[in-house]
Amino acid sequence: MSKSRTYQTEAIIIKKTKLGEADRILTLYTPHLGKIRGVAKGVRRCRSKMAGHLELLTHSQVWLARGRNLDTIIGSQTISSFLPLKSDLWLTSCALYATELVDQFTADQDENYPLFQLLLETMHHLCKAGNTDLVLRYFEIHLLNEVGYRPQLQQCVSCHLPQESVATSFCPSAGGVLCPRCNQNQPFTYPLSLDALKVLNVLQRGDYDTVSKLKINLELSHELEEVIRHYLKYLLEREVKSALWLDSLRKQIEETTPRQIALL
Repeated sequence: MSKSRTYQTEAIIIKKTKLGEADRILTLYTPHLGKIRGVAKGVRRCRSKMAGHLELLTHSQVWLARGRNLDTIIGSQTISSFLPLKSDLWLTSCALYATELVDQFTADQDENYPLFQLLLETMHHLCKAGNTDLVLRYFEIHLLNEVGYRPQLQQCVSCHLPQESVATSFCPSAGGVLCPRCNQNQPFTYPLSLDALKVLNVLQRGDYDTVSKLKINLELSHELEEVIRHYLKYLLEREVKSALWLDSLRKQIEETTPRQIALL
């Protein structure tokens, strides 16, 4: 039975690329079709009726017509515009970081409904959160779980001894923590304090309501970020571009507000 020429799907717009003088190629992450791409014709014109519904970081219902190479977006309706994300540069950058990770870790048309839900919930959390760093750490840990790279945090990946009550190290190439003895035989490991290990386990095992109650100081927050950043870089074999932008933006904010104590 042949497929219908047109179809519709819920989607989060995670990437856009200019095409010609007025068109765009949009990358959409959907609940049941995975990552798909479509051409939005004329969307860059000021009179385009679809433009507002197809902005980056928008949750929309999208109608598409199948094409030979790329499908064409023929209609759209906003479900959630996430206005707080678009009116604050830091929040925009955090959300773009999350969408870049989804784009980098997924293949086209590979359905992953839990990952779609995770991204959607993360965007809602960013709109409300006071501690965006904690939102991103929760997102990263659960994204790794959904794409098949769940780090081993409960026991040494080499000797399998429990590691939840001692300071240890994290080895990206091994995919988890190493005890002090096994750490001596592995290059490129990163120290992991006991507090950081405990928080990582809460992030991995807990739901967001539980995680959101954590109180984390600046030093511990930076340690968590660095460890996860090294793991992501190893898996992707490159830096995450939006992560570098986050670092630059954070530095600018800290320089302009040197007495700021609260985490971004």
